Amino acid sequence: MNTMHATSQTTPKRRTTLTLPSDSLAAAQRIARARKVNLSTVIAEVINEGLRARLAAERSGQVLKSYRQAFSRFTDAEMLLLDGVIMDERVDR
Repeated sequence: MNTMHATSQTTPKRRTTLTLPSDSLAAAQRIARARKVNLSTVIAEVINEGLRARLAAERSGQVLKSYRQAFSRFTDAEMLLLDGVIMDERVDR
């Protein structure tokens, strides 16, 4: 998470009020104390990581959708050939 810390320092910041679950806030406070950083730093890192993970999942879903769309017209036999699967036994060994 250190890279996120550096990023959050260079990114413009805005003040806001959040309502958080008590257990999440307590966990974030423990992390902040252990790392000797302020609570805002920990919260910003957690939010950035969550957003990054969500964007990665969305991109992954888009890639899978594109793959399915690109190969949807092929039959199962054609897909096996594309995958390099040999369907007939070789007699000459």
